[in-house]
Amino acid sequence: MFKHILVPTDGTERSRNALQIAYRLYELEKKQAGVDRITLLHVIETISDDADPEFERFYAALQKKALKKMQRLLEDLPGDTPIVQQVLFGNRVQEILYFAGENKVDLIILNSHKIDYEVPASGWGTISHKVGILSPCPVMLVK
Repeated sequence: MFKHILVPTDGTERSRNALQIAYRLYELEKKQAGVDRITLLHVIETISDDADPEFERFYAALQKKALKKMQRLLEDLPGDTPIVQQVLFGNRVQEILYFAGENKVDLIILNSHKIDYEVPASGWGTISHKVGILSPCPVMLVK
């Protein structure tokens, strides 16, 4: 049913649940020619389009750190799991949505915040809410 699952991550342990669910779907679907890959995506928010060498070094360091964090998230999964790690630069929501559209993603699984029942509208500006509303494919929010 889902050939390509996208798991956007901020690199924290909270993302592990979304990745575990993606893996379970892969396990369920692989026997029926289902999921053939999972992409673990981290987007580094840019503050400038300037090609200043200082920014380039700064972003290179952030990319290296993001890849290490993503590798830690993968430690619990079997080595034969078809997971691709990707780091992009730009606006987080825009890059997630663009990646999903350009790479024929069938499902996005990402962690979401807990709702504050006192002020339920406070989470409307979050990345997960925006991706859930604007995504070209189904979205599963994990709490």
